[in-house]
Amino acid sequence: MTPLQIESLDQEGRGIGRRDGKVIFVEGALPGELAEVSVYRKKPAFEVSFATRIFHESASRTTPGCKFFGICGGCSLQHMDIRAQVAAKQRVLEDNFLHIARIRPEQMLPAIHGPTWGYRHRARLTVRHVFKKGGALVGFHEKRSSYVADMTSCEVLPRRISDLLPRMRELIDSLSLRARVPQVELAVAENAVALVFRVLDPLTPNDEELMRAFADRYRVSVWLQPAGPETAQPLHPPGDDTLYYTLPEFDVRVGFRPTDFTQVNHAVNQVLVRRALKLLDPQPGERIADLFCGLGNFTLPIARSGAQVTGIEGSAPLIKRAQKNAELNGLARNTHFMTMDLFKIDAAAWAELGPFDKLLIDPPRDGALELVKLIGQNGPRRIVYVACSPATLARDAGVLVGVHGYRLRAAGIINMFPHTAHVESMALFER
Repeated sequence: MTPLQIESLDQEGRGIGRRDGKVIFVEGALPGELAEVSVYRKKPAFEVSFATRIFHESASRTTPGCKFFGICGGCSLQHMDIRAQVAAKQRVLEDNFLHIARIRPEQMLPAIHGPTWGYRHRARLTVRHVFKKGGALVGFHEKRSSYVADMTSCEVLPRRISDLLPRMRELIDSLSLRARVPQVELAVAENAVALVFRVLDPLTPNDEELMRAFADRYRVSVWLQPAGPETAQPLHPPGDDTLYYTLPEFDVRVGFRPTDFTQVNHAVNQVLVRRALKLLDPQPGERIADLFCGLGNFTLPIARSGAQVTGIEGSAPLIKRAQKNAELNGLARNTHFMTMDLFKIDAAAWAELGPFDKLLIDPPRDGALELVKLIGQNGPRRIVYVACSPATLARDAGVLVGVHGYRLRAAGIINMFPHTAHVESMALFER
C-alpha cells in the first residue's frame, strides 16, 4: 500500500492523513512523515490505524523516555520532542477558537511549561490479578484495551513512586483479598505520599499487618477505601488525615484528602495560579467569584489580595474543606463559600448572587455553557477562564464574545500533562 502523508495531529495525538477522500488517523505518526499504516477500525468517513513503518522521520521525532511507551496507554506523545508537543497543543487551541467560535485571541500567551518527567503527583492505577502474568498487575491500561499494562516503572510518576510499582504488586499478591483490590489511587503531597487501596472486602488482621509494614518500610501513608471517595480513611500511620501543598508566592497552604481533586502537576499549578492572578488583577475591596472553586486553589490567592471572594462548588465536602483552608490561612473574613450545582444554575439564582466585578471560572471538561449564558450584558468587566478542554472553552467563548459582547483579549496553553495530548488552557475576556 502507498505510504500515507501525515498532515497534522488530532486532539488525541494521532497523525492525520487522507486517502481517497477519507481521513486516516495514525497512532505513532507525526506531521511531515510518510507512514506505512495498519488499519484496525473502518468507518464510512474515517479509518483508525497505527504506523508500522516510518519513512522520512520528522525532525520533531525523538526516542521515548519510557520502555513501556506504545504498550501503556498513559502517554501518547513520548515520540515527539517536548517543544513540538507544546506547539501542537497551541495549534489545537487556536483551531478550536477558529472553527468552533470563529474568533481569534487578540494575544497568544506564552505556553506555561514545567517538569516533563516525574511530574505526575496524582494517578489512579488499575489493579488486576492475572494468573498467567504471575500475579497482580498495577498500572495504567494498555493502549486500545481494558487490560492493565504489565509495567514495572513509569517515567511520568515521581521516581520514588515509580520504584514502588513492583513492590505494590508484591504487597497485593501477599494479601488474602488480592482479587478484591481493583484500584490504587496515588496522591503526592508536600508532607506525605498517600496510597489509597480500594478494597471490596474487609482486610484480615494479617492483611492489615502487611499493609502497616509496607507503609513503614517505604515511608508512605496507606489508606483504605471500601466504597465511595469519602469513605477513604488512613490505616497507617495513624493521626492527621490531611495532606497539603503550598503556593508560596501567595503564602497559602491548601489542605486536601487523597481522593480530592487537585492539579496533577504541582510545579505547573504554581505558575498557573500566578498567571491567572496576574490576568485577573484582583484589587482590595473588589467583589470576585471563583466558580467551580474546589478546595480554594484560586480562591485563597485571590483573597490574599484583599478582594472579597465568593467560592462556589457543587461538592459539599470540597466546600467544607475550602472553608477550613480559608480559616487556616487567616482568610475567612474575605472569603465566602457556597455549595451550588453550576451546571443547573438559573437566572434567578445567578441574580441572587449579586453583581461581581470579576470572575474566575475553572470548570471540568463539560465547560460552563449554562453559566456563561447567564452572565448577560451587565456581567463582570473581566473574566479569567481556566479550561481542561479547548473545545468547550471555544464553545463558551463564542457565547461570551458573540452574545455578550466580551473581547477575547488573550489565551494560551498550560502543558500540565507532558507526553499526552491533553490540552489545558487559559483565556482572558474583557467587556
